[in-house]
Amino acid sequence: MSANWDAVATKLAEADTPDIVVQIFRQHYDHLCSGKEATIREADIEPVDSVTDADALDASLESFGRDHLASTAVLKLNGGLGTSMGLDGPKSLLPVRGDDTFLELILRQNQSLGVPLVLMNSFSTEQQTAAAVNAFSGDVDVISFLQHQVPKIDAESLMPAEWPDDPSMQWCPPGHGDIYAALVTSGTLQTLLKQGRRYLFVSNADNLGATLDLRILGHFIRSGASFMMEVADRTAADRKGGHLAQDADGGLLLREKAQCHPDEEDQFQDITRHRYFNTNNLWIDLHQLNEYLEQGDGTVSLPTITNRKTVDPKNAHSTKVFQLETAMGAAIEALPNTDAIRVPRSRFAPVKTTGDLLAVRSDAYEVHSDHSVGLIQSRQGAPPEIKLDDRYFKKIADLQERIPVAPSLKNCETLTVEGNLSFESDVIIDGNVTLTGSESLATVKAGTYNGKHAI
Repeated sequence: MSANWDAVATKLAEADTPDIVVQIFRQHYDHLCSGKEATIREADIEPVDSVTDADALDASLESFGRDHLASTAVLKLNGGLGTSMGLDGPKSLLPVRGDDTFLELILRQNQSLGVPLVLMNSFSTEQQTAAAVNAFSGDVDVISFLQHQVPKIDAESLMPAEWPDDPSMQWCPPGHGDIYAALVTSGTLQTLLKQGRRYLFVSNADNLGATLDLRILGHFIRSGASFMMEVADRTAADRKGGHLAQDADGGLLLREKAQCHPDEEDQFQDITRHRYFNTNNLWIDLHQLNEYLEQGDGTVSLPTITNRKTVDPKNAHSTKVFQLETAMGAAIEALPNTDAIRVPRSRFAPVKTTGDLLAVRSDAYEVHSDHSVGLIQSRQGAPPEIKLDDRYFKKIADLQERIPVAPSLKNCETLTVEGNLSFESDVIIDGNVTLTGSESLATVKAGTYNGKHAI
């Protein structure tokens, strides 16, 4: 396979890929070529029964955390375009509560605390995000850097994938585990350290519940951990997400869906066995991270995640490829002295689908004084489960056209919409509701709905 790697190395060199990234990608490519199983088997791990509970933290930790804001920064992963929902630009520029976008709410959060906002952008989001930051009327110190790109690998030949129709599709991001290498190669790690910033809170830009919680910050500092993952109780809606586990020695690890063996999906999705899922809200001690990198080879070694795709994601008949990725949460296994903390579900409100967006726009969520967006208290951390018919609601434009005003979902358990339906204002969804239409457009009239209804 050396000839194949030579072709991969040449492609990386032509793109001026930093040596650290080439070194990391070589490890994942060798793993792919070895044929070794990239899964984490159930027999090799144990469930995690309990972790520190954020709700039980001492109230004094809040003032302790506030005292350390001068040594703290917030980082948001901002590489997503939201193409699956029909967006052409960064997902963070999508209006999510009224006219407020994800990014505007995030900027206000950082302004209220007076801490820098660090954005890890992709080549696709950098320019539009920079323009939006410049247009923001407030005063926030914003630092941005780019995640890297790596070649997609032809699944048959194990050579770099070729797609002359659109050469940009020959490349992919190496997963958010790239954060550690990108912090180094961009100089952002050293910039933050020189500014006296030691504690970094990391989360996804589309998770508006993930704000800089001062009690959790205080706990993280007091704990002395190098890395801490926020986890939440798994529900049926989270059964396919990555979960926390431990190895035979009691060390914490993260198992993603792509690392689950096909024969063990039932155990992977058993929320009574694996109780905690990774919210992707992470805390990192930059001093300890920098020391770890300096004492090692300059990288954080993370497990390979092999994703099977097509080179053109919109063309199921295009060349089959492997995308070699890593998860940033997997550093809980790689770094020394790591920890996890259970947080309330209010700190996890990501928007991956138009159903998620509809829920966050509804009265099931509220905007708090710190500009975070979280579930209302009466829902006790349980989000409404929304399933919208992909034929009519998959794209943002379709959602806007058919449901211009979100229905009341504060008392909704599940909402399933089947068929070509539009909603009037003042629709109330109560309990478990299924609304069924046909291919002809029909209207859900104002009123309260419970159970199954043919529209």
